[in-house]
Amino acid sequence: MQIDTHVHFWKYNKARDGWMDDMKILQQDYLPQQLETTLRRNGIDGCIAVQASTEEVETRFLVELSKTHEIIKGVVGWLDFCAPDISEKLNEFAQYPIIKGYRHNVQAEADDFLTRKDFQRGVGTLKEYGYTYDILIYPRQLKAALEFVSCLADQKMIVDHCAKPNIRSQKMEDWKISMKALAQNQNVNCKVSGLFTEASWKQWTAAEFYPYLDVVFESFGTERVIFGSDWPVILVSGIYVQWKSLLEKYMESSKNEDKEKFFGGNASLFYGL
Repeated sequence: MQIDTHVHFWKYNKARDGWMDDMKILQQDYLPQQLETTLRRNGIDGCIAVQASTEEVETRFLVELSKTHEIIKGVVGWLDFCAPDISEKLNEFAQYPIIKGYRHNVQAEADDFLTRKDFQRGVGTLKEYGYTYDILIYPRQLKAALEFVSCLADQKMIVDHCAKPNIRSQKMEDWKISMKALAQNQNVNCKVSGLFTEASWKQWTAAEFYPYLDVVFESFGTERVIFGSDWPVILVSGIYVQWKSLLEKYMESSKNEDKEKFFGGNASLFYGL
């Protein structure tokens, strides 16, 4: 089974979705029925729906979508992990087994946000419920991420979008050092997704991504790298088949078992599908 571990669904709201102001193609509704054919054409059997807005109703929205769309194999939702009642909230949402983990939009926070003790305490409650945590950061936040993951060594985590390296300006040395250090933590995985939008939109070449993919695959190994698309955000810079084909080409000399792990097996293990 092949799984896309990073897709978003939303009903566009101009007031809420200000981050899309420079991305006109995203300023419309994107729902499962619009993705189903694309997944089928690319040999993908299902997806993980990941939160796109920081509100509790977002988690409920994704859960409801999963009830009528079989392609959604899991949900990564949002809750306020700094709130004192986080345990009560997790108890409430535990009634929905489709929820596999949670995420917070840390890239929009201060660079040291992940070092906040109240946030760490909140995320620390996830292990009790068997939930995963998705780390969404920019490279400048990798230093804080290193402290974060070391403080929560028993929590299953995954770095979204390879921590968004600056492919557009071909800056990678500091990112490379930090990613290698992060990979030393065996509880941390890496989601190979979202890189199209870190390169020059629609002007990239496949070769630009290879040095970054080399770092990720060499650092995390074949057991801890996982495929994702970041649909529909990917549409700003390319189309689904381009991203999947690029990764298939990159892995063409890999063992079949490693390809199977990357495109589905690792996802099933990590998210408990």
